[in-house]
Amino acid sequence: MVRLAALFLAALLTGCATTGERDSRDPWEGFNRGSFEFNEKLDQVVLKPVATGYMKIVPGFAREGVNNFFDNLEDINTTLNNFLQGKPKEGASDLGRFVVNTVFGVFGLWDVATPLGLEKHYEDFGQTLGVWGVQSGPYFVIPFLGPSTARDAPARVVDVSWYYGSAIDNNTIYWSLWGLDKVRIRANLFQAEGVLQEAALDKYSFIRDAWLQRRRSMVYDGNPPKLKEDE
Repeated sequence: MVRLAALFLAALLTGCATTGERDSRDPWEGFNRGSFEFNEKLDQVVLKPVATGYMKIVPGFAREGVNNFFDNLEDINTTLNNFLQGKPKEGASDLGRFVVNTVFGVFGLWDVATPLGLEKHYEDFGQTLGVWGVQSGPYFVIPFLGPSTARDAPARVVDVSWYYGSAIDNNTIYWSLWGLDKVRIRANLFQAEGVLQEAALDKYSFIRDAWLQRRRSMVYDGNPPKLKEDE
């Protein structure tokens, strides 16, 4: 733990020393670059090796079942946020997905809802705040967790409470599920990792710009209005 804290502090000091022209969306760039470097080192030391072992040990059909299981739990969160955003049709679809996959897909291990025409959506409370008119605020790289914004970072706490967290009292089960979720997400990123390494001269800026663009698109359901600079 002491070594990890020292690593984090060193990364922050490195980030704070970064100079150059600042992006108006990223006024906290010094801190963010430090946090980004810390997360990168943590990934290399912990997450990537564990995810590599996960890919080697767990067969493909089992990994697909794990992904389906967590996607099914995510549908609860998406359902609630769809209703909060005033999209009852999408909310009903995701609620239907959760019920069908939980009952007939053995707690979501199999996705039987998609072939039935129940489309999956992806909504969270940060997007809901965006729909309600709350601006994203500055870009913010959360230590251990990655890219976010001043609006989306605190909203993640709400999403966790709507996810499996509030339904599980046993800490061992909760943290086991949390860890498995993070490992399978990291394992799913292996294919994109190669593309990122080849495409990015400045990995931090590349991820920031791509993440902010994708996030804005998600808030507007894939049809964001033009920004002033685009016009």
